[in-house]
Amino acid sequence: MGNPIEIDYRLAMATAAGVGGLTDAELDAMLLRAAAATKTLVERCDRGELGFFRLPDDSAIVTEVQAMAASVPTGLTDALVLGVGGSSLGARAAYDALGNGRDGSLTLHFPDNADPHRLAGLLATLDPRSTLVVLVSKSGGTLETAAQTLISLDWLERALGVVTRDHVVAITDPVAGSLRALATSRGWKTLPIPSNVGGRFSVLSAAGLFPLALAGIDVARLALGARDAMRACESLDARTNPAAVFAALHVAHLERKRHSVHVFMPYSDALRTVGSWFVQLWAESLGKRFDRSGERVERGPTPVVAVGSTDQHAQVQLFIEGPRDKLVCLLRVDEPTSTDLVIPPSDGPFAFLSGRSMHEVVVAQLEGTALALACDDRPSVTLRIAKLDALSLGAIFFMLEVATAIAGDLLDVDAFDQPGVEQGKRITLGMLGRSNAETDAARARLAQADDRHRLPVR
Repeated sequence: MGNPIEIDYRLAMATAAGVGGLTDAELDAMLLRAAAATKTLVERCDRGELGFFRLPDDSAIVTEVQAMAASVPTGLTDALVLGVGGSSLGARAAYDALGNGRDGSLTLHFPDNADPHRLAGLLATLDPRSTLVVLVSKSGGTLETAAQTLISLDWLERALGVVTRDHVVAITDPVAGSLRALATSRGWKTLPIPSNVGGRFSVLSAAGLFPLALAGIDVARLALGARDAMRACESLDARTNPAAVFAALHVAHLERKRHSVHVFMPYSDALRTVGSWFVQLWAESLGKRFDRSGERVERGPTPVVAVGSTDQHAQVQLFIEGPRDKLVCLLRVDEPTSTDLVIPPSDGPFAFLSGRSMHEVVVAQLEGTALALACDDRPSVTLRIAKLDALSLGAIFFMLEVATAIAGDLLDVDAFDQPGVEQGKRITLGMLGRSNAETDAARARLAQADDRHRLPVR
């Protein structure tokens, strides 16, 4: 079927973006490195070290999640998906983009924050008798998910008396972790996240596909789009490999032009959460204190999400006239959706809009933004898909995951760990009663702080 994503990087090159763009020699050198990084990545995946790359080829995953979704009892109308970060953002991004796919499918809810505001509102309005609670945690010990799980189970038990297997599904590591142990002891239905697939790379595993199957989204087609992208992304000819090109462009702009802020800007409200998913993927994978040899480097780009055309009246002012530290990636959808609107005829000052669609307006705004950036030597890249559907979305997910892995190699950092996140988790757990040395050291820092540097609220 071929790769459904086009990358237009003309305005990221010096021929169009002047001093803000890359020369052919600069990009060629980075693409050579990206080809080597792709070869290493594919070899690691084929050895089983990294599982995300071959998920689209595993038809058993789709079959298993579809069967589990079909087994949900009739009468359930809502699914409360309890996860945070990579355990929630991928499914939420696809759900926001594609919505419910068929009549009778479940409505999904994602209270992916420890702040109780969202969860409290959902528990006050949902009917526990018609709600499925889906617990998603790769490690099985994520603090936010654990807290939400205990609260939601109590909510179910108070209404149902006993929480049956019909109301809970746990998605976690196949053998290890607290959630796996809890699910086994309670007799809940479970689905695995492969041990060699990290949370932020898990959208094409059961973690992402099962909630989407509940919502009636065609997860087989989502996987097919990812499979099409996989064929392109394993190419060792870097110029034909969209993930290699994306990674090479971003790392070359970071290293050669000091463009350390990477803006991801879909021109589609439906793709807004895809931007948030990318921000987590790019930031958590590439922002590292040490390189792979253990040398302190404190390296990594800063990803920012913007949405067109809303942010043309907000952040774009900064992008065009602020610091020259940004590479902007615009995401374009060629075909209008079924909800497109046509502007009625007018003979007033807006007559030039008569008969045009809102989709045409959005496309013109995207092109205008890209050209305005280039006119001031500010670079941009455009990702282009024919239409917004499960096929193209699966390709986007997979391509950006592979690009992130390649970028990690180019930056010489481990794209698959998150020690900074883990340190914060350990300190937080200590603050809540699980004592450890890091928590004591953090408290000591606060004790040493000068109270003159505090403005208390009276």
